[in-house]
Amino acid sequence: QVHLVESGGGLVPPGGSLRLSCTVSGVHLDYYNIGWFRQAPGAEREGVSCISSSDGRSYNTDSVKGRFAISRDKAKNTIYLQMNSLQPEDTGNYSCAAQLSLKMCTVVPQDHNYWGPGIQVTVSS
Repeated sequence: QVHLVESGGGLVPPGGSLRLSCTVSGVHLDYYNIGWFRQAPGAEREGVSCISSSDGRSYNTDSVKGRFAISRDKAKNTIYLQMNSLQPEDTGNYSCAAQLSLKMCTVVPQDHNYWGPGIQVTVSS
C-alpha cells in the first residue's frame, strides 16, 4: 500500500520559516516524482514545488521562487519543503503527492497518483 504523510505545519508569523516533511511508503523514490501542493480556503489547489525521480531536478512555481526549496532524503523516504520568508498569502493546506514517472516532475495535480492527507500552514501575526 502507498502512504504519504505530511508533517511540520503550524502557525508562523510573517517572515518566518517552516520545514514540511513528506514521508512516503510503498513507493520507490527512484521511480516517483514528488510534488507539493497547497490550497487556500475557497481557492483551487495550486502546485508549489516538485522534485524529479531520476535526477533530483526540482521546480518551484514563480510565487515561491527564492523562498521555498524542495529536497529529498532517499534513505529516509522523505521529501522536504523548506519555506522561508513566509507571507500570509502562503497560508493553506499543504499536501504532497506522488507521480509515477521517470520524466521531469510537474505540479499538475491530475498527473499525480497518490496523495497525503495534507497539513495546515498558517502565516499570521
